[in-house]
Amino acid sequence: MAEAMDGAQTLQLPAQATLDEASALLREFKRAVRGGQGPLRVDGSALKRYDTSVLALLLELRRRAQAAGRGFEAIGLPQGLTTLAGLYGVLPLLSSASSSDSPGRPAA
Repeated sequence: MAEAMDGAQTLQLPAQATLDEASALLREFKRAVRGGQGPLRVDGSALKRYDTSVLALLLELRRRAQAAGRGFEAIGLPQGLTTLAGLYGVLPLLSSASSSDSPGRPAA
């Protein structure tokens, strides 16, 4: 977790974020959302292996950030994940969601 010069709090997603890791990630990130200030930024640039549960995680973090009066954005998301978010119709909710150069790979 880091704080940017613009006051945003950045949470880094790990290389693997699948259903197996989702509950632990949510617990960890919920504490960060409660304890932070300013906009919440979630960085997905390290993601290499993921499934659709990471979308649920991002949407829950967005909901919690907004409930706390904070902004939210997801950055550095792999192209495959932004494609999934687009197919599910939630990409606009992950404002400023951007693709990284690394496509990552959805978990089978």
